[in-house]
Amino acid sequence: MTADLASMPAPTSSPESPRRAWDFDRLLPYLLMIPAALALALVSIYPIYEAIKASFTKYLYGRPFGSAGFQNYIDVWHDPVFWQSMGTTAEFVALAVTAETVLGLALALLVINEFRGVKFVRLSILLPMTIAPVVVGVIWRLIYSSETGFVDPLFTALGLGAPLVLSHENSAFIGLVIVDVWEWTPLLFLICLAGLQSIPQEPLEAAAVDGAGPIRIFFQHTLPLLIPILAVGVILRLIDAIGTFDQIYVLTRGGPGTATQLISIYAYNTAFNFTDYGHGTAMLIALLVFVSMLILVAVALMRRAAARTS
Repeated sequence: MTADLASMPAPTSSPESPRRAWDFDRLLPYLLMIPAALALALVSIYPIYEAIKASFTKYLYGRPFGSAGFQNYIDVWHDPVFWQSMGTTAEFVALAVTAETVLGLALALLVINEFRGVKFVRLSILLPMTIAPVVVGVIWRLIYSSETGFVDPLFTALGLGAPLVLSHENSAFIGLVIVDVWEWTPLLFLICLAGLQSIPQEPLEAAAVDGAGPIRIFFQHTLPLLIPILAVGVILRLIDAIGTFDQIYVLTRGGPGTATQLISIYAYNTAFNFTDYGHGTAMLIALLVFVSMLILVAVALMRRAAARTS
């Protein structure tokens, strides 16, 4: 029997079986991504496709009326109100994001060190960011109201007269900037706080030993290390601020006049109030191209920041 066993051929393993298993293991993550990719295509890519299609369509009384070619984009290019809205948007974004960056960094520096109640303070700073933008608009509409708010009575008590914030062009614009700063400063605060906590302390301690003061340490050591992370946060906030809609629609709807008519409000009014969907979507597609360029810059800065911190 031993001889029979010895004479039997040894089992041979197929060389393709491990390779097939390896190929399946390599493809498995991509297979698992298919449902998420389909969901993304459904909720994101398809609406963009419909918007692009609408931007090349002529509409009459809200109904498709043949192809418009590039006429909608030509009309946008020659539309003075579009450029006025873009200017208002640029001014709004510049003021709001600058204030949010400065305040966010200042608050992060104040609470970077541990002290009693620091967690409560950090949580309190983050609260405005957790409120829905529409609710933020309602809250500040009540604050600015001459009947229910405290702004007009406060100015009157100080002898300055009621400002009637939402009734005048300049005050309405500044009022909207204040609302945006109140809501989104916590985002820059969170990014700055995370960046400060990731900075190695050895160079800062060495500078302090050499006699450098807190201000010199901040500008010569802390800020240069923080700039890549801060730049990413600013660009992400810029992208989001360009599309601000909810608070403005609740508070002023672009008024008084066109003082607070950002591009998002103008595109909405053009598409839905004047039923010129082609013109309105052409504006948004042009804006989408611009925002996409900002996203590419943000990704490049993220990679650069990751390379410097690694």
